[in-house]
Amino acid sequence: MTSPAHPLSVAVPRWAYAVALVALLITWLVLQENGVALGHAAESLHEFFHDGRHALGVPCH
Repeated sequence: MTSPAHPLSVAVPRWAYAVALVALLITWLVLQENGVALGHAAESLHEFFHDGRHALGVPCH
């Protein structure tokens, strides 16, 4: 006989783990990117990430 699931348990779909991984990757890129990963062609994207760090309250200066 199997025991019933805990009444407070939540079933998490498998795709949610992929979404969480992508979100963590994007957050890491925004917080760590200093122009090296994106190269010289992406200066405006670097500035966008820089502003994102300020918006998140991460000290970067």
